[in-house]
Amino acid sequence: MRMFVDPQAVYLHREPIDFRVGIDGLAMRVEQTMGLSPLTGALFLFTNRRHDRVKILYWGVSRT
Repeated sequence: MRMFVDPQAVYLHREPIDFRVGIDGLAMRVEQTMGLSPLTGALFLFTNRRHDRVKILYWGVSRT
């Protein structure tokens, strides 16, 4: 499988989230609940309560 990005790591937020949360809210969850920086070039995956949808947070890191 070929991905559209080359992430440094992939993290799954295990608890379901409210999908009305925007990008800023997702970044805040990464920092506060996971103790990580959303700016690292990693993929952060979030699911809803029914686990039938996924939101992905990714901050592209320039490699120039």
